[in-house]
Amino acid sequence: MKTILHKANTRGHANHGWLNSYHTFSFAGYYNESRIHFGALRVLNDDTVAASMGFGRHPHDNMEIVSIPLSGDLEHQDSTGRHEIIKQGDVQIMSAGTGIQHSEKNANDNKEVKFLQIWVLPKKRNIPPRYEQKTFQPENRLNKLVTVVAPDDTNALYINQDAWFTLGNFQKGVSSTYTLKKAGDNGVYVFVMKGNITVNGESLNERDGLGITDTAELTINADSDTEFLLIEVPMVLQ
Repeated sequence: MKTILHKANTRGHANHGWLNSYHTFSFAGYYNESRIHFGALRVLNDDTVAASMGFGRHPHDNMEIVSIPLSGDLEHQDSTGRHEIIKQGDVQIMSAGTGIQHSEKNANDNKEVKFLQIWVLPKKRNIPPRYEQKTFQPENRLNKLVTVVAPDDTNALYINQDAWFTLGNFQKGVSSTYTLKKAGDNGVYVFVMKGNITVNGESLNERDGLGITDTAELTINADSDTEFLLIEVPMVLQ
């Protein structure tokens, strides 16, 4: 087993006033040659957007983009005519494919919105753009692991990659095992949204990240009430 630890306070940081963003991997003005990606996982941004503010319409192509609101409501519009509100408990995925333009805005005028935006390099390039979102309530994943993004699970959002996103909402003292879907080819990136966990003997605190490769399973122990995300991705880019 090999691991790479990214403590929360070592992430890139940009505060634009309306946007306070932490970057696990190189992004925009933050560049770290040792943090370009973890396999097919290219971006993991931890964003806070001020009331009524947001990102104007901008383009993407050939990227799988996952958004997970942590608090508040996120308004999404794109060039396909879609207009959605994404709330805490929702997960959204957009396959940019041949090209799409979208905007993201805080839907509230009286509070911040906090969300994770995650980019995964696609398996197939130049597919037609697509969009999907589903609700996964925290109480339905209490003390268990729930897959929310997958290429092979109709209960999850579809992703154009051999990648699986799994959420956990554990009470203190709960333990679980995650078995990799493609052991040998894939690794897992663990990101702690809240609380403290121990994964394969490594202690992680809030907003810490841990990349794990060369293992078939993870043992997860909740050291406090905690919420976390597991991102299993191919380690070799095609």
